[in-house]
Amino acid sequence: MGIKAYKPTTSGIRWQKISDFKELSKNASPEKRLMVSLKKSGGRNSQGRITSRHRGGRHKRKLRIIDFAREKRNVPGRVVDIQYDPNRTGRIALIEFSDGEKRYIISPLGLKVNDSVIAAPSAEIKIGNAMQLRHIPAGIPICNVELKIGKGGQIARSAGNLCTIMAKEGKYAHVRLPSGEVRLISLDCYATIGQISNVDHEAISLGKAGKSRYLGRRPYSRGVVKNPHDHPMGGGEGKSSGGRHPTTPWGKITKGLKTRKSKSSDRYIIKRRK
Repeated sequence: MGIKAYKPTTSGIRWQKISDFKELSKNASPEKRLMVSLKKSGGRNSQGRITSRHRGGRHKRKLRIIDFAREKRNVPGRVVDIQYDPNRTGRIALIEFSDGEKRYIISPLGLKVNDSVIAAPSAEIKIGNAMQLRHIPAGIPICNVELKIGKGGQIARSAGNLCTIMAKEGKYAHVRLPSGEVRLISLDCYATIGQISNVDHEAISLGKAGKSRYLGRRPYSRGVVKNPHDHPMGGGEGKSSGGRHPTTPWGKITKGLKTRKSKSSDRYIIKRRK
């Protein structure tokens, strides 16, 4: 696992840095029974109106069905392949269980082909195994953490992310999230041992505008270069900031405004990320 840079033979690859993909299995092909087609929306809703700006184009891709909940309990499995997934930043692992069934899971860092994994309430503390938080010692890196029992992992699922159990009190664990927030999570929730793979993802540089278009990201203009009737920060002589706090095109403050409504889940947050 590492970063690959190119000689600047063209302007398009002068600043380009990509993953070397050395951790992936050679000649591994996706499991067709675990793939479904993805429909492009271009950021538009069912009425054809743009609800998410700057989306469109994109390379064709298929969705890999990932077992975030690790529902196959108490059945040992073997890692068949470590594969690339175009829909996420981390790698995925194809697991073949002892009964012959195959499933995809998010691959933790250090998981290798032919390693054995299992999801059980109290399994061995080993990379790739999934178990309840009550059986995981404090300080062990975990990922793919459930927030609600049986719903499947929702926290720490992207490249390089991990959570840490700070303490256990009553029926809750104090879990430090990747953002720095400390939150109460039920001890009966499942988590996977380890850190999500592809930790060098943050060092990747696209290098050219065309790569953003492959990912479905269309160009966008800054508000200060627009006309006053197009954006609250537009107009003025030269580079004017509009003489006001930065806002969205609809006038909503973008820096520092608290947008989180009063929620019942606030009582589970011990320490905010800020």
